[in-house]
Amino acid sequence: MPADEQIAADARLLSSQLQAMRQRLFPPTSSKSLRPFTSGEAARLIGVSDSYLRQLSISGEGPQPEVGPSGRRSYTLGDINALRRHLAGQHEAGSMKARQYLKWRRPEDGEHLQIIAVTNFKGGSGKTTTSAHLAQFLALQGYRTLAVDLDPQASFSALLGYQPELDLTGNDTLYGAIRYDEERVPLASIIRPTYFDGLHLVPGNLELQEFEHATPRQLAEAQREGLASERLFFARVQDALREVEDDYDVVVIDCPPQLGFLTLGALCAATSVLVTVHPQMLDVASMSQFLFMTSDLLQVVREAGGDLNFDFLRYLVTRYEPHDGPQAQIAGFLRAQFGSRVLTNPMLKSTALSDAGLTKQTLYEVARENFSRSTYDRAMESLTAVNSEVEDLILASWGRG
Repeated sequence: MPADEQIAADARLLSSQLQAMRQRLFPPTSSKSLRPFTSGEAARLIGVSDSYLRQLSISGEGPQPEVGPSGRRSYTLGDINALRRHLAGQHEAGSMKARQYLKWRRPEDGEHLQIIAVTNFKGGSGKTTTSAHLAQFLALQGYRTLAVDLDPQASFSALLGYQPELDLTGNDTLYGAIRYDEERVPLASIIRPTYFDGLHLVPGNLELQEFEHATPRQLAEAQREGLASERLFFARVQDALREVEDDYDVVVIDCPPQLGFLTLGALCAATSVLVTVHPQMLDVASMSQFLFMTSDLLQVVREAGGDLNFDFLRYLVTRYEPHDGPQAQIAGFLRAQFGSRVLTNPMLKSTALSDAGLTKQTLYEVARENFSRSTYDRAMESLTAVNSEVEDLILASWGRG
């Protein structure tokens, strides 16, 4: 069998097996759903006591929980967000108390859409894992969140419930909103809901690679015609996101593991950047080259009129094993070089994250009883610490710090 036919056959086989796995894991609709939350978990997410939540339920205020045979109450994330809106509505709009429950940004106070690009062109740096957990964390905290998958491999989309070769056809990725021809469509028509209330997705698939091929042709054509070619590509992601900025508080972009036109477009659209780095010397050396290349290319964009003032640029140490001596040394080296630009909290390597990934889930989706408590608690503590640190940076960019 010719190589191309063999590879195509392997791709079809793998796709069919992934579809069968999805049907087994997420029946009857073969789509993912988010588990309900206990009343204690719901109370912590909202920022009230469990007893207060119980009183709301008894008095019939807000959405009512599902009550099991044993009398235990449980809430969906949609219920939790409805309770946030209900409690915020009991206070003066825009007051500190109202904001405690409903954290949406206020454009009238100058709080801009926060667009976070998660990037590094070294594969295996934990970029997609970081993006998925950050997007879900922000949605759990009540922010209106848009996840954008810019990686043609579409792992981010898979974690959020979509199998690209089955669920997507044409113009279903960001490429549909940034392409150069007459088939370009509004971004709003591409955005899809997810099983996380308040978290929407612009999915990815191999179609995104078309932008890397089409852009050089457009640049060459613009040069022949004497047009301002520099702005042909770097502003397109930003312009597409502006179409929907009123609907969201935060956008999380999972960039592809390469420094191409898609990544540059994402960096030009970003208000903030997270660079993930695995604490191994080869990864750090690779990141050095990535930073040099990024700097050179962004300088060209800035000279062409691009706005590159980030609210924050942070390095996140990922897959960190604190008892690994060489990793601890490299993490210390990074902190010595970059100081506070390295997030205080690293993303720990954990079997809990790996085990959840076997079923295309994140740690925020699985229940604690599925793991040993110490393993789960350690991983969850690490995730929450990292994502809370990013949330604090977002709030500071809005003047709430």
